[in-house]
Amino acid sequence: MTTQFTSYIDLAQVVLYLFIGFFAILVYYLHRENKREGYPLESERSAHITVEGFPPTPSPKTFLLQDGTTVEAPRAEPRDLRPVNATPAANFPGAPLVPNGDPMTAGVGPGSYAERRDVPDLTFGGAPKLVPLRAAPGFYVDPEDPNPVGMAVVGADGKKGGVVCDIWVDQSEHLIRYYEVETGEKGQKRNVLLPATLARVVGAAREVRVKSILGSQFASVPVSKKPDVVTRLEEEKIFGFYGAGTLYATPQRAEPLL
Repeated sequence: MTTQFTSYIDLAQVVLYLFIGFFAILVYYLHRENKREGYPLESERSAHITVEGFPPTPSPKTFLLQDGTTVEAPRAEPRDLRPVNATPAANFPGAPLVPNGDPMTAGVGPGSYAERRDVPDLTFGGAPKLVPLRAAPGFYVDPEDPNPVGMAVVGADGKKGGVVCDIWVDQSEHLIRYYEVETGEKGQKRNVLLPATLARVVGAAREVRVKSILGSQFASVPVSKKPDVVTRLEEEKIFGFYGAGTLYATPQRAEPLL
Protein backbone atom coordinates (compact mmCIF):
# COMPACT_ATOMS: atom_id res chain seq x y z
CA MET A 1 0.00 0.00 0.00
CA THR A 2 1.35 3.47 -0.87
CA THR A 3 0.20 7.11 -0.44
CA GLN A 4 2.03 8.33 -3.56
CA PHE A 5 0.01 10.00 -6.36
CA THR A 6 2.94 9.73 -8.72
CA SER A 7 6.54 8.77 -8.30
CA TYR A 8 7.32 12.37 -7.20
CA ILE A 9 4.25 13.54 -5.13
CA ASP A 10 2.93 11.96 -1.96
CA LEU A 11 0.32 12.93 0.65
CA ALA A 12 2.82 14.51 3.06
CA GLN A 13 4.10 16.78 0.30
CA VAL A 14 0.57 17.92 -0.57
CA VAL A 15 -0.19 18.68 3.09
CA LEU A 16 3.04 20.70 3.33
CA TYR A 17 2.12 22.77 0.28
CA LEU A 18 -1.38 23.36 1.64
CA PHE A 19 0.06 24.54 4.95
CA ILE A 20 2.48 26.92 3.21
CA GLY A 21 -0.37 28.33 1.12
CA PHE A 22 -2.63 28.75 4.15
CA PHE A 23 0.15 30.44 6.13
CA ALA A 24 0.89 32.85 3.27
CA ILE A 25 -2.80 33.81 3.04
CA LEU A 26 -2.93 34.28 6.82
CA VAL A 27 0.10 36.59 6.82
CA TYR A 28 -1.39 38.60 3.93
CA TYR A 29 -4.74 38.92 5.76
CA LEU A 30 -3.20 39.97 9.09
CA HIS A 31 -0.85 42.47 7.47
CA ARG A 32 -3.79 43.99 5.57
CA GLU A 33 -5.98 44.16 8.68
CA ASN A 34 -3.10 45.89 10.45
CA LYS A 35 -3.60 48.84 8.10
CA ARG A 36 -7.11 49.70 9.29
CA GLU A 37 -5.70 52.52 11.44
CA GLY A 38 -3.04 55.01 10.40
CA TYR A 39 -3.01 54.36 6.63
CA PRO A 40 -2.33 55.67 4.11
CA LEU A 41 0.75 57.33 5.58
CA GLU A 42 1.59 60.99 5.05
CA SER A 43 4.57 62.12 3.04
CA GLU A 44 6.81 65.01 4.08
CA ARG A 45 7.53 65.75 0.43
CA SER A 46 3.98 66.45 -0.69
CA ALA A 47 0.41 66.19 0.57
CA HIS A 48 -0.53 64.60 -2.76
CA ILE A 49 1.71 61.56 -2.27
CA THR A 50 -0.01 58.45 -0.93
CA VAL A 51 2.19 56.05 1.02
CA GLU A 52 0.31 52.79 1.31
CA GLY A 53 2.65 49.97 0.43
CA PHE A 54 1.66 46.34 -0.07
CA PRO A 55 -0.85 44.96 0.65
CA PRO A 56 -3.33 47.82 0.11
CA THR A 57 -5.59 49.27 2.80
CA PRO A 58 -8.63 47.02 3.42
CA SER A 59 -12.17 48.09 2.61
CA PRO A 60 -14.09 49.83 5.44
CA LYS A 61 -15.63 47.68 8.17
CA THR A 62 -18.26 48.89 10.66
CA PHE A 63 -17.63 48.25 14.37
CA LEU A 64 -20.32 48.47 17.06
CA LEU A 65 -19.05 50.27 20.18
CA GLN A 66 -20.13 49.64 23.75
CA ASP A 67 -22.25 52.80 23.94
CA GLY A 68 -24.26 51.75 20.89
CA THR A 69 -22.55 54.02 18.39
CA THR A 70 -20.73 52.72 15.34
CA VAL A 71 -17.41 53.60 13.76
CA GLU A 72 -15.85 52.67 10.43
CA ALA A 73 -12.24 51.66 9.98
CA PRO A 74 -10.62 52.81 7.84
CA ARG A 75 -12.84 55.90 7.82
CA ALA A 76 -13.10 58.91 5.56
CA GLU A 77 -13.16 61.43 8.39
CA PRO A 78 -10.55 64.22 8.25
CA ARG A 79 -7.14 63.43 9.67
CA ASP A 80 -5.68 65.44 12.53
CA LEU A 81 -5.58 68.92 11.01
CA ARG A 82 -4.05 70.71 14.00
CA PRO A 83 -1.10 72.82 12.85
CA VAL A 84 2.26 71.73 14.22
CA ASN A 85 2.96 74.21 17.02
CA ALA A 86 6.72 74.22 16.41
CA THR A 87 9.33 75.70 14.09
CA PRO A 88 12.14 73.70 12.43
CA ALA A 89 15.52 74.48 13.95
CA ALA A 90 17.13 74.54 10.49
CA ASN A 91 16.09 74.73 6.85
CA PHE A 92 16.40 71.08 5.81
CA PRO A 93 13.99 68.13 5.83
CA GLY A 94 13.89 66.30 9.13
CA ALA A 95 15.35 69.18 11.13
CA PRO A 96 14.55 69.17 14.88
CA LEU A 97 11.40 71.06 15.86
CA VAL A 98 11.55 73.86 18.41
CA PRO A 99 8.20 74.33 20.25
CA ASN A 100 6.45 77.69 19.89
CA GLY A 101 5.63 79.46 23.13
CA ASP A 102 5.52 77.39 26.31
CA PRO A 103 7.04 74.01 25.39
CA MET A 104 5.15 72.32 28.25
CA THR A 105 1.80 73.02 26.58
CA ALA A 106 2.86 73.26 22.90
CA GLY A 107 1.69 69.69 22.25
CA VAL A 108 4.74 68.61 20.27
CA GLY A 109 7.60 66.16 20.80
CA PRO A 110 7.26 64.21 24.06
CA GLY A 111 4.34 66.49 24.92
CA SER A 112 2.25 65.55 21.89
CA TYR A 113 -1.10 63.85 22.32
CA ALA A 114 -3.84 62.30 20.20
CA GLU A 115 -7.30 63.83 19.82
CA ARG A 116 -9.20 60.97 21.41
CA ARG A 117 -12.94 61.20 22.06
CA ASP A 118 -13.82 63.59 24.87
CA VAL A 119 -15.69 60.88 26.80
CA PRO A 120 -14.61 58.78 29.79
CA ASP A 121 -13.58 55.13 29.57
CA LEU A 122 -16.38 52.93 30.87
CA THR A 123 -16.63 49.62 32.70
CA PHE A 124 -18.62 46.73 31.27
CA GLY A 125 -21.51 47.99 33.37
CA GLY A 126 -21.38 51.43 31.75
CA ALA A 127 -19.95 53.33 34.74
CA PRO A 128 -16.82 55.53 34.53
CA LYS A 129 -13.79 53.29 34.81
CA LEU A 130 -11.45 55.81 36.47
CA VAL A 131 -12.82 57.42 39.62
CA PRO A 132 -11.43 58.76 42.92
CA LEU A 133 -11.79 56.68 46.08
CA ARG A 134 -14.43 59.11 47.33
CA ALA A 135 -16.64 57.88 44.47
CA ALA A 136 -15.57 54.21 44.53
CA PRO A 137 -17.27 52.32 47.38
CA GLY A 138 -15.46 49.11 48.23
CA PHE A 139 -12.02 50.32 47.15
CA TYR A 140 -9.39 51.18 49.75
CA VAL A 141 -5.63 51.22 50.34
CA ASP A 142 -4.34 48.05 52.00
CA PRO A 143 -3.39 48.84 55.61
CA GLU A 144 0.00 47.19 55.07
CA ASP A 145 0.86 49.59 52.22
CA PRO A 146 1.80 53.26 52.65
CA ASN A 147 -1.24 55.46 52.04
CA PRO A 148 -0.12 58.41 49.88
CA VAL A 149 -3.09 60.58 50.90
CA GLY A 150 -1.67 63.49 52.87
CA MET A 151 1.87 63.04 51.53
CA ALA A 152 3.76 65.94 49.97
CA VAL A 153 4.36 65.76 46.22
CA VAL A 154 7.94 66.72 45.36
CA GLY A 155 9.11 67.65 41.88
CA ALA A 156 12.42 67.02 40.13
CA ASP A 157 13.91 70.11 41.78
CA GLY A 158 13.16 68.78 45.26
CA LYS A 159 10.49 71.42 45.88
CA LYS A 160 6.97 70.72 47.04
CA GLY A 161 4.30 70.99 44.36
CA GLY A 162 1.27 70.00 46.39
CA VAL A 163 -0.30 67.40 48.63
CA VAL A 164 -2.03 64.16 47.65
CA CYS A 165 -5.70 64.52 48.56
CA ASP A 166 -7.16 61.41 46.92
CA ILE A 167 -6.39 58.36 44.80
CA TRP A 168 -7.99 57.50 41.45
CA VAL A 169 -8.53 53.80 40.80
CA ASP A 170 -9.34 51.72 37.75
CA GLN A 171 -12.55 49.88 38.66
CA SER A 172 -12.00 47.29 35.93
CA GLU A 173 -8.33 46.49 36.52
CA HIS A 174 -8.27 47.23 40.28
CA LEU A 175 -5.19 49.43 39.92
CA ILE A 176 -4.17 52.89 41.08
CA ARG A 177 -4.06 55.10 37.99
CA TYR A 178 -3.66 58.63 39.37
CA TYR A 179 -2.92 60.56 42.53
CA GLU A 180 -5.05 63.67 42.95
CA VAL A 181 -2.80 66.54 44.00
CA GLU A 182 -4.00 69.75 45.63
CA THR A 183 -1.78 72.61 44.47
CA GLY A 184 -1.56 76.35 45.05
CA GLU A 185 -2.19 78.60 48.02
CA LYS A 186 -5.46 79.63 49.64
CA GLY A 187 -7.81 81.19 47.12
CA GLN A 188 -5.86 79.76 44.18
CA LYS A 189 -6.03 76.05 44.93
CA ARG A 190 -6.71 73.58 42.15
CA ASN A 191 -6.68 69.81 42.02
CA VAL A 192 -4.64 68.08 39.30
CA LEU A 193 -3.97 64.45 38.44
CA LEU A 194 -0.57 62.80 38.68
CA PRO A 195 -0.16 59.48 36.80
CA ALA A 196 0.83 56.79 39.29
CA THR A 197 3.29 55.30 36.79
CA LEU A 198 5.29 58.56 36.82
CA ALA A 199 5.54 58.83 40.60
CA ARG A 200 7.30 56.98 43.41
CA VAL A 201 5.78 56.77 46.87
CA VAL A 202 8.44 56.98 49.60
CA GLY A 203 6.60 55.98 52.74
CA ALA A 204 9.51 56.58 55.11
CA ALA A 205 9.85 60.20 53.97
CA ARG A 206 6.08 60.73 53.55
CA GLU A 207 6.70 61.96 50.02
CA VAL A 208 5.52 61.21 46.48
CA ARG A 209 8.47 61.98 44.21
CA VAL A 210 8.20 62.95 40.55
CA LYS A 211 11.10 63.37 38.12
CA SER A 212 9.30 64.57 34.99
CA ILE A 213 8.29 68.09 36.14
CA LEU A 214 9.31 70.68 38.73
CA GLY A 215 7.43 71.48 41.91
CA SER A 216 6.24 74.83 40.55
CA GLN A 217 4.84 73.23 37.38
CA PHE A 218 2.17 71.14 39.11
CA ALA A 219 -0.08 74.20 39.17
CA SER A 220 -0.11 74.20 35.35
CA VAL A 221 -1.14 70.56 34.81
CA PRO A 222 -4.34 70.37 32.68
CA VAL A 223 -7.46 69.64 34.73
CA SER A 224 -10.64 67.71 33.97
CA LYS A 225 -13.97 69.49 33.50
CA LYS A 226 -15.68 67.36 36.15
CA PRO A 227 -14.18 66.72 39.60
CA ASP A 228 -14.87 62.96 39.67
CA VAL A 229 -14.58 62.05 35.96
CA VAL A 230 -11.70 62.25 33.49
CA THR A 231 -12.20 61.79 29.76
CA ARG A 232 -9.89 60.08 27.27
CA LEU A 233 -8.92 63.42 25.71
CA GLU A 234 -8.21 64.92 29.14
CA GLU A 235 -6.00 61.93 29.97
CA GLU A 236 -4.05 62.50 26.76
CA LYS A 237 -3.43 66.15 27.67
CA ILE A 238 -2.40 65.26 31.23
CA PHE A 239 0.10 62.64 30.10
CA GLY A 240 1.28 65.03 27.37
CA PHE A 241 2.14 67.65 29.98
CA TYR A 242 4.22 65.26 32.08
CA GLY A 243 5.78 63.86 28.90
CA ALA A 244 6.79 67.36 27.84
CA GLY A 245 8.47 67.83 31.21
CA THR A 246 10.91 64.99 30.53
CA LEU A 247 12.52 67.20 27.87
CA TYR A 248 11.32 70.77 28.51
CA ALA A 249 10.90 71.10 32.30
CA THR A 250 14.27 72.87 32.41
CA PRO A 251 16.34 74.39 29.58
CA GLN A 252 19.19 72.01 30.43
CA ARG A 253 17.07 68.94 29.63
CA ALA A 254 16.75 70.01 26.02
CA GLU A 255 20.51 70.31 25.62
CA PRO A 256 22.78 67.43 24.44
CA LEU A 257 24.42 65.26 27.07
CA LEU A 258 27.89 65.65 25.52
